[in-house]
Amino acid sequence: MGPGDDAAVVRAPDGRVAVSTDMLVEGRHFRWDWSAPEDVGRKAIAQNAADVAAVGARPTAFLVALGCPPRTPARVLDALSDGIGRAAEELGAGVVGGDLVQAEQIVVSVTVLGDLGGRPPVRRGGAREGDVVAVAGELGASAAGLALLGTLGVERATELYPELVRAHRIPTPPYRAAEAAARAGVHAMTDVSDGLVADLRHIAVASGVSIVIDAVPAPQALVEPARSLGVDPASWVLGGGEDHAFAATFAATDPLPPGWTRIGYVRAGSGGVTVTGAEPHDVDTEDGGGWQSFSP
Repeated sequence: MGPGDDAAVVRAPDGRVAVSTDMLVEGRHFRWDWSAPEDVGRKAIAQNAADVAAVGARPTAFLVALGCPPRTPARVLDALSDGIGRAAEELGAGVVGGDLVQAEQIVVSVTVLGDLGGRPPVRRGGAREGDVVAVAGELGASAAGLALLGTLGVERATELYPELVRAHRIPTPPYRAAEAAARAGVHAMTDVSDGLVADLRHIAVASGVSIVIDAVPAPQALVEPARSLGVDPASWVLGGGEDHAFAATFAATDPLPPGWTRIGYVRAGSGGVTVTGAEPHDVDTEDGGGWQSFSP
């Protein structure tokens, strides 16, 4: 039973439901001069779907609560709704309900339900000494797009680096890779939303281990724009967030599932993340780098 009544009713064939919720706030998480309403809707779905995918679940339903000023144009709300609906449908899920309230700026709050398919949930606390650390999906592209938009402006950034700008506007989590990891018996997994170092620290702390990154991913698409802005592209890869890639640890004796690339290993320790290599990187591994919800 979908939207239209006071509550929806959804199936839970596994007997358990994976649940996560997240918000996008105008001026904090998106700007209308940088992103179209449909882009914001797609981003709201992606960041929530990635969270349940990170515990090994398949998104099955979404609930959306929207706050907006009373003078918000109907075309903005229609496009936002279209982006949400289309992104959910592409995942084989539906929007089953939500709420609409008046607010000072637009706030999109999404709750996602997911099906574990009979498998145990994948937790952050399962990493073991000797594990391989691997990633799936793009890293650094969203942070690069954000930096380019802020430095060059929307027209110039979109003209010169359309793929990086798009990566910031509309994340594309590698859902199949996360599902393949769950099926392969991954030990620990997380959505990379705050930044690679910050999110690997979550795994390290929860598991009571330390993580070493000894092969920093170096996407070629980041090299030239980083040079033009005078920054180290590794800072985007290690400290940038909102790519909604996945990071995980696997048994060293098992082959990595499709879509995954080794970047390091797990060793004994107490929650640290170390980046090794000849070149220093502009990421504070002590505090984890990446996104801070209450930073200025």
